[in-house]
Amino acid sequence: MIGNNRLVVDAAADEAVRLGYGPHVLTRSLDGEAREAAARLVALAREIREGRGPVAAPACVIAAGETTVTVRGRGRGGRCQEFALAAALAMEGVGGIVALAAGTDGRDGPTDAAGAIVDGSTWAAIAAAGRDPQRDLARHDAYAALNAVGGLLRPGLTGTNVMDIVIGVST
Repeated sequence: MIGNNRLVVDAAADEAVRLGYGPHVLTRSLDGEAREAAARLVALAREIREGRGPVAAPACVIAAGETTVTVRGRGRGGRCQEFALAAALAMEGVGGIVALAAGTDGRDGPTDAAGAIVDGSTWAAIAAAGRDPQRDLARHDAYAALNAVGGLLRPGLTGTNVMDIVIGVST
């Protein structure tokens, strides 16, 4: 095997150190509902920011695995986009935290995006763009919400799939 989940997580942790962030590997087997996993990651990032976390800020929380989405709507997106939109809700109005969720293969669900990058201003920006982010989240239409504010990550297909990577930066 040329690449795997462990190598991706370790590379992300090494890069975090190089950039001056204290890395904290949360898990290499992230699972469960994307919304719930996003809430947990943001809660940890907030604890770090407030000086109560497992590492001192500035820090980079890293997780890899594959969450799930129990679809109850007709929206468009994937588990990483759903994770990102839910993270945007969890960090609404909070500064100093940024989250990325992306499929390592460059594709998330049946879309052209691998995932998204969000921060504490994303939720309000989606609303300002004329969308209802709460409705989009309820309909699993994260693609439309995040696309409206340029939050989607579109690196193109990578030719490698070693699960999803989730990164939360807390300053």
